[in-house]
Amino acid sequence: MSDLRPVLIAGQGLAGTAVAWRLWERQVPFLIVDPQAAQTSSKVAAGLVTPITGMRLNLSWRMAALAPEAVGFYESIEHRLGQKFYHAAPHVRLFKNDRELKIWETRATAPELQPWLEPAPPSPLVDEASFHGELGGFQQRDSGWLDTASYLEASRTFFDAEQRVQTGEVNDQDLAVMAEGVQWQGVDFSHVIFCRGWQESGSSRFFPWLEFDAARGVIVTLRTDVVEHRILNRGAWMLRRPDGAWRAGSTYEFDFNRPIEDSVADVRRKLEGLLKAPYEITAAQAGVRPIIKRLPSVVGRHPSHERVCVLNGLGSKGVLRSPAMARLLVEHLLDGRELDAEVDVRSHP
Repeated sequence: MSDLRPVLIAGQGLAGTAVAWRLWERQVPFLIVDPQAAQTSSKVAAGLVTPITGMRLNLSWRMAALAPEAVGFYESIEHRLGQKFYHAAPHVRLFKNDRELKIWETRATAPELQPWLEPAPPSPLVDEASFHGELGGFQQRDSGWLDTASYLEASRTFFDAEQRVQTGEVNDQDLAVMAEGVQWQGVDFSHVIFCRGWQESGSSRFFPWLEFDAARGVIVTLRTDVVEHRILNRGAWMLRRPDGAWRAGSTYEFDFNRPIEDSVADVRRKLEGLLKAPYEITAAQAGVRPIIKRLPSVVGRHPSHERVCVLNGLGSKGVLRSPAMARLLVEHLLDGRELDAEVDVRSHP
């Protein structure tokens, strides 16, 4: 793709920002258009990179390939911007009931999990005066978290200085799509890439068939005197920020209009199963995870419109998956690289 016209990126969450950086690496011009809402799933996100996850204690999808690429991607941006965003930290998973313990008894020796397990964790695993660890657990390696809000803000500031950002929304009906490109607000673009998360559901002109199963998550900020540098999880997760504040969560809700006070109460109940020490919740935020049913992500060109593209469905794994998915999309557009059918949006009409 030798086209000198910019690429139009609709949305500046984790997906859109990763696409922008991948285009920047290739010296391809672009314009990001984003409404800059105060709370979005990307800004609110925990930003966790967790190898062994879920109720079934399975290895996260394509972890061995995605994790090194993601960490290298964020480190390169940290170097360019002179700020720290990604924080490596061990992740302790504590069993909350006998069912989890029994599942782990069948999973603990699985070959695919061994590279991600700490072979000599501390004993006891956690401070028993501060945390509930009666049933034990395990400690994961090569885990960590991204300060998503700072990463997104710093990226926007950088791109804004390059005149590559505009506040607003890309209305589908305002796009003129042609074989040779797209036009929006009187400006010609080579492509448009939709990175709008769960808002792509329902009213999308181009991808109405994507079957979303989006879920709201509420995360709280809290104060506690607990001393711990690792990420902890027992029904709820907790992590300590460099400024000393703790974040914890989260809920998994399909009623997006539910009062946030009720969601905070749910988080509090979960925390009671993890944290013994006193704490105070000082703030709460909500975001909607862009989950597409049965798919880990979708990326690629529209089946009928070569110049209309999408990157979506990152769910709660946006920090881990967005760098690689954005690279695959950019390589597809610039180099003609074939997309994996598992994530190619054309494979899931």
